[in-house]
Amino acid sequence: MTSVFILAGEASGDRIGANLMAGLKSRRPELAIAGVGGDAMEGEGLTSLFPMDDLAVMGYRDVIVRLPLLLWRARQVASTILRQRPAAVVFIDAQVFSKVVAQSLRRRGYRGSIILYVAPAVWAWGAERAKKLAAVFNEVLSVLPFEPEAMRRLGGPKTAYVGHPALKQYPMRASQPASGPVLLLPGSRSGEIARHLPMLGAAAAQLADLPSVTGFAILSTRSQAARIRSVVSRWPLSVSVLVTREERHAALHEAVAAIAASGTVTLELALAGVPQVLTYVAEGAQVRMFEKATTQFIGLPNIIADRQVIPEVLFAHKGETDKLVGIARSLIGNPEALAKQVASFREIRAVMEKGAPEAPLQDPVEKILGYLPA
Repeated sequence: MTSVFILAGEASGDRIGANLMAGLKSRRPELAIAGVGGDAMEGEGLTSLFPMDDLAVMGYRDVIVRLPLLLWRARQVASTILRQRPAAVVFIDAQVFSKVVAQSLRRRGYRGSIILYVAPAVWAWGAERAKKLAAVFNEVLSVLPFEPEAMRRLGGPKTAYVGHPALKQYPMRASQPASGPVLLLPGSRSGEIARHLPMLGAAAAQLADLPSVTGFAILSTRSQAARIRSVVSRWPLSVSVLVTREERHAALHEAVAAIAASGTVTLELALAGVPQVLTYVAEGAQVRMFEKATTQFIGLPNIIADRQVIPEVLFAHKGETDKLVGIARSLIGNPEALAKQVASFREIRAVMEKGAPEAPLQDPVEKILGYLPA
């Protein structure tokens, strides 16, 4: 029986993996799919090899603390793939972990195809990283329209633009709500949540008096929901913690705005037409790493538009909550600012729906099926 191994390392990759699984099963029902995933992929029938949260790390401190576990999981994934011998392996995001496992598979004689879904930001870090990818991956599937050309220019592997599942999952809202909840999005990794929740809680307390703000909601994975509820239960305001796909869709439809930790969620918000402020609480080592980047922005909507569409309050800490609140209030209380963001989001969506002239939009399911025997 033909099989595919799919691994996602965080919540956004889990949603991408679930969409990929659904597409593969609809066209090849007999296909066996194994791998690592979270709530969304398990909802499509995956029995995860281990909890996906084991891989959800961000920042050097997180990596150092979990290094023994990460190395064990890398060996476990490689051994499982070598034993099962799937026709193709798809790594979704989890860039460093994916590369380590892919290199191990190549050294140990795996002859199947290895595809990386979600390109690393080689355009921000230079050619050396792109060239190293070419040695282990058959192809990269990118979710940003400019990445195939950047990968080609930098000497990376073959790269196809396949769009982002949020294009189908979250249609652009017909209009901006006059009032609604503010979404608080602290990230999906444990370390990110710990760093962002205190600041988001303090910010929410100072936004609650705005006439258009009816409340607050946090979008969470099932595995982190209890922890988040425990924290927000001590806040001096009511906050809903939402975990299901239906709750997520409703929240994006109703929200008046969002404050989001930098990540894929900022692109999902943009594609749905939700005005937002981006923030990020970083470790010192992360700050130094970002300072070496060649890109002007870290927010995906800004990178795609090549201009500041959403405000970025970066490397914030407890002493900078007032700065975040000031920017959020100036957005939420200003209909013109809200409308300007939404207009830019429509432009971003139009670009992503078509792709670039040299990299038109392709179907990720068809790309994976092309690596499987008939």
